[in-house]
Amino acid sequence: MSQGRGRIWGGSGKHTHLLILAYLFLLALPCTGFLPDFWSRVLTLSWTSRTHQHITEQSILNVTLETLRGPEKHHGEEQTRLGRGFWRAVGEVVKSNAAMDFLNSTKSDPVYHFDAERMDGAIGMLRQFWAQTLLSVRAEEYQTARHSLGQLFHSLQDFYSHSNWVEMGQRFIYLHLLQPDEPAVPVATEDTPTCMECFSVTCRGNLLPRLLNPQHNSRLLTTGYFGTFPPKPYGKCSHGGILDSSRHTGAKGGINKDSTSPFFSPHHYLHMEAAMLATEATLSVLRDLRDTVGHNTFLRLFSVRQIPALVFVMDTTGSMFEEITAARLRAHSIIQSRASSPGQPGTFILVPFHDPEVGPVHKTNDPNQFMQHMENLMALGGGDEPEMCLSAIQLALTHSPPLSDIFVFTDASPKDAHLFDAVKALALEKQSKVTFLLTEDPSYTTDSRGMKGRRRRKRSQKPLSPDRFSLYSSLSSLSGGLTIFTTNSDIHKVSTIVEDNIAADKVTLFHVESDQDLRSSHSFRVDSSVKNVTLHVTGTLTECILTSPSDQSQSLLLEQGPLAALEHFKGLYRISLLPPIQPGQWSLQAKGDGHLTFSVIGDSSVDFLYYFAAVTNETHPGLARLDGSPVAGVPAFLVLAVTGLAPDEEVSFSHVTLLGADGEHLQQVKLNSSALSTYSVEELVGWVDAVPRVPFCVRLTGQDSRGNRLERVSTEMVHPTHVQIQVSSVPRLVPGHSTLVQFHVLNHGPARLFNLTADDDYGYLQKRGPHRLFVAEHGSFHGQVDLHTPDTAQTGATVSLTLTVRALNSPDSNYAVAYLTVIPPDPDTSPPSCSAAQVQSTCPSICNESRWSVSLAVSDRGRSGLAALQLQKGEGILTLFHSPPPTEDNQVEPGHDQREEHRDKVASGGSLHHHHHHISRLEKGDPPLNVTEWAVGSSQPLWARYTSSCCSAQAELLVWDTAGNMKRCHLTSGQQRQLTERTTDTSSAGQITPSAGVFFLLGLLWSS
Repeated sequence: MSQGRGRIWGGSGKHTHLLILAYLFLLALPCTGFLPDFWSRVLTLSWTSRTHQHITEQSILNVTLETLRGPEKHHGEEQTRLGRGFWRAVGEVVKSNAAMDFLNSTKSDPVYHFDAERMDGAIGMLRQFWAQTLLSVRAEEYQTARHSLGQLFHSLQDFYSHSNWVEMGQRFIYLHLLQPDEPAVPVATEDTPTCMECFSVTCRGNLLPRLLNPQHNSRLLTTGYFGTFPPKPYGKCSHGGILDSSRHTGAKGGINKDSTSPFFSPHHYLHMEAAMLATEATLSVLRDLRDTVGHNTFLRLFSVRQIPALVFVMDTTGSMFEEITAARLRAHSIIQSRASSPGQPGTFILVPFHDPEVGPVHKTNDPNQFMQHMENLMALGGGDEPEMCLSAIQLALTHSPPLSDIFVFTDASPKDAHLFDAVKALALEKQSKVTFLLTEDPSYTTDSRGMKGRRRRKRSQKPLSPDRFSLYSSLSSLSGGLTIFTTNSDIHKVSTIVEDNIAADKVTLFHVESDQDLRSSHSFRVDSSVKNVTLHVTGTLTECILTSPSDQSQSLLLEQGPLAALEHFKGLYRISLLPPIQPGQWSLQAKGDGHLTFSVIGDSSVDFLYYFAAVTNETHPGLARLDGSPVAGVPAFLVLAVTGLAPDEEVSFSHVTLLGADGEHLQQVKLNSSALSTYSVEELVGWVDAVPRVPFCVRLTGQDSRGNRLERVSTEMVHPTHVQIQVSSVPRLVPGHSTLVQFHVLNHGPARLFNLTADDDYGYLQKRGPHRLFVAEHGSFHGQVDLHTPDTAQTGATVSLTLTVRALNSPDSNYAVAYLTVIPPDPDTSPPSCSAAQVQSTCPSICNESRWSVSLAVSDRGRSGLAALQLQKGEGILTLFHSPPPTEDNQVEPGHDQREEHRDKVASGGSLHHHHHHISRLEKGDPPLNVTEWAVGSSQPLWARYTSSCCSAQAELLVWDTAGNMKRCHLTSGQQRQLTERTTDTSSAGQITPSAGVFFLLGLLWSS
């Protein structure tokens, strides 16, 4: 683990005092599992403990780098280029992992934590998480896949901390947890004592000897009981530690290895061994996932080097011809520029809307297909002046990845204003920006608006409100986007803002809105890492003076100068700083006619993510992320992750400033390193004494390697509130069934009435509301919403559920978003199987003179049927047959003719075909071979023979079924299966002595 750049809370007496208070407070709280995050190590004073966060982050990072470059290469800058989207995706997995200890539905259930010897239920839950992850990945629902993956990691990692697996002397992961056909270790029955009394904080040797018996058939698995549920039978092991009440009942003590602190973990001396096994198990899952879905899909799952998605929401009514044309040209320009750059072209999403039709959503990674969808758009028809714009934006948000920029082209106000709260919640939860390009003058209040109005037929004759576009302005303001009122003649040039904002590595240096009629002054800083700085100003300027760090000024509206070039279109000013751009503080004096928005962006890899967190009052030590808006006037932690730092870059960060809507300073928050930082991402923590009571954004301040001040700004506005809403459970949806989603509302203000509104993007909700509810002063309300999933629902689909609570007598409101996955009623979680029929080896000391072979039967143990095979490792050839392969004497040496035949198979597309007795051949490096056509409906196995030179003594075959379950089949050249090399020593198979030229039964082929 890389060391951080500083200590936590160093040099602050006030923070130290708060830390002590928090620590004493937590002594009364329960604790289960590896510690969840970096803050847990502070509160337990176990600085060297490995947490769920550390294990998860490092494992994802390692497998991602391994996937990108292969194990033999090492390039330090690879991490720098992973991108902000990657660290956001990793953060989602970590958040889901930690939430298992915080959610009411999971934190006390032993099945989720491998507690109380609930092994069967916990293993079943693990396999459900795996199946759901695969289902979501295959449906390209990557956000929900990351959620279920985090849940899987939490339970999997807890097994090694809560069980006696390490105490058994095991040094390899327990494969049976996720692979049913691997050997299982029996679990102690309810009436079997497992522990002896322990009367000290450190418990050595308190497990009964029979659990640790070196005889394979005598060992028993056990896990500790925690708290009062379920009650601990006498003689059973406790979880242990000062937070576990069950430690006082016989047998006293405990066995958890959650931390290196003896006060929290009686088996603290085995913590590192447990953490190493938990890490290895996490790595194994990630590698299995990568090999199951493919390398490219795996990288998309974690948004590796994510190029910003191009997301267009297009009004297609009859008046939108110019707008559609402009969007086409802009999309073509973006695609052309990306074609010349390395990497994938990104994701393209188009959502057309009309009245009353919305959609369909066109989502693709193929730029040519996207352009075809754009070409198919027709500006036809129309309706009343309002259109279904928010419905279309909702679809765009649910189908686009987080951190997206969404561009809306329309000239009509929203007809579906009731969706504003749901759209707002989705935009904030995904940290996506929404920008509106409106070819309509909001000052028009009647339908007589010249040519533009006459082309939109069936216009309402009612007077139009001058505030009819206010919801658009509100949505762009809170999400960090822009609202631009322009004209048909300028829409082509105004749409350059699309290209400006979705280029890779765009960062925001300044963002503020101003309604002042007087002259306003603003400043922003440029550091040495920033290139290509562009200023966007929306509205109407009457004066604009730019001043450089060297005090050189230029009046942008009156002159061309050495500092910047100005382009003015109706509704937008585009100002580009001219090279060489001076680092330092730039200032802008401006005066406008009405509302102005200023946004300064540049190219740089250095950016940041952040969230607010609090120490929970019902769980074990750690920081729980606050969903929705933070509570005004109360203290909170602010956690930041600075991304894109180069390995040799000396950058330090001192504080963040909370800025009001007009750019005014509200509060400065000192930052300290969490000590979990690596050289490509640094995690920082700040203590906010009291969250401001007015909207604000976050500005990060530091210093670059040249001593220049470095600033980055989050463009979304945080709206503090006095009410919270939390989803208590995130159940799965099953076609043909109803599902209840529990939630609770916390009122941090006086007793009052609230409206609760629910919405989902599939229409499964039985009642959307608004529902009126009364919540007492500083009280809470627990409720539920009911969704009915139709029989025709597509498995793997994600339903986005938004809940919004709004006070009736004040502006207080808040939101929660839950992503629900549709799963099959009885999913197939059984992987295929491989059975060795015979192994023949004639390998002498000179390996290149002989060969070895193994014959095997491949079949599906579940209901899905075989899908594909791939030779992952090995220098030989795998030959597939309809029936048991011929004996070795009838085989042909794998020489020139056989490899030529193999190349013909690959050239023909890699499908099965008949040739002599075999149906296909595979070599390492070939893509997965589709076997569904041959295997469907067949009760017989697929037969194969692998033949190789004795110089390549091992091979690995991957087998998938159509449900996505994967099996790793390991083959050797006749050596005895070595349990200590790959898996556990719990197999009941006897030892087999190798002998050249004879057949061996099962045991020379095993799975990981």
